[in-house]
Amino acid sequence: MKALQLVAQGQPLEAVDIEVDAPGPSDVIVRVEAAGICHSDVHYRSGPLGPAEFPVTLGHEVAGAIVAVGDAVAEERVGERVCLHYQTSCGSCHWCTAGHEQFCADGQMLGNSRHGGYAEFITVPSVNAVYLPDEVPMQHAAVMMCSSATALHALRQARVHTGDRVAIVGVGGLGLSAVQLAAALGAEEVFAIDRNADRLHLAEELGAIPVDANEDPLASVLDATGGGVDAAIELVGSGPTMSLTIDLLGPRGRAAIVGLSDATIELAPYGELVGREAEIVGVSDHLLAEIPDLLDLYVEGKLHLDKVVGLS
Repeated sequence: MKALQLVAQGQPLEAVDIEVDAPGPSDVIVRVEAAGICHSDVHYRSGPLGPAEFPVTLGHEVAGAIVAVGDAVAEERVGERVCLHYQTSCGSCHWCTAGHEQFCADGQMLGNSRHGGYAEFITVPSVNAVYLPDEVPMQHAAVMMCSSATALHALRQARVHTGDRVAIVGVGGLGLSAVQLAAALGAEEVFAIDRNADRLHLAEELGAIPVDANEDPLASVLDATGGGVDAAIELVGSGPTMSLTIDLLGPRGRAAIVGLSDATIELAPYGELVGREAEIVGVSDHLLAEIPDLLDLYVEGKLHLDKVVGLS
């Protein structure tokens, strides 16, 4: 089959002919119909993040149809539309049985530690191939497997619920999904903070209150909320935006940090945490169990990706 592989960091992707991995008893082979390009893929090529071994077929945002199954998988699944959870795992360790498979010591990530979806076909464990309703286009489903799924996990890590005031710091693909999903979880107000006017306009169209980060976003949000938000989601990955996210919190506020960065920040434990009973939590990927919930929200019309996802 044809595939696009990264053969070494710093090199362009190469079109190659490779064999489809033979399915194990619990695996399926999926014909790839949509594969998204994530900013992580750019990092994998340029460093410092990247696969441990080369060559590797990139692509962790994948949707398609099952064309073959292993001996332990129901034959009826052949032909099923699916989207792929990109984190494979052992299924039996402490973290897997607890539902946090992203911490499995034997886990692998599509397009990083095992071949991904920039290919005609991909072989994955059947549990990673999640049934895709007809109402969800393949292109949208593929991108949802990273940006939208991670946004939902971040909001749940921050325990966003009905009546909350929520700040989304950074409204790229992740942030524009987060804006909508926060509203779907019952947020009363969603503040979208970014420097890019076009992104802010999109966020406003999706129901958010735009806040220009080129001015004084902290003052704007504190003034609008009378003292800070209930939850803030950091999606940029820089020291200043992490600090801003924490500063945006009101009493008992929860900050969820998603953005990848090696930056460090200073924290005043009493003023920023103890005195406000504030919380800071990290967000690592998302959960297999969250994907059906995400698809349901899309089918219910609570997540719109036409203006978010470039399909041309």
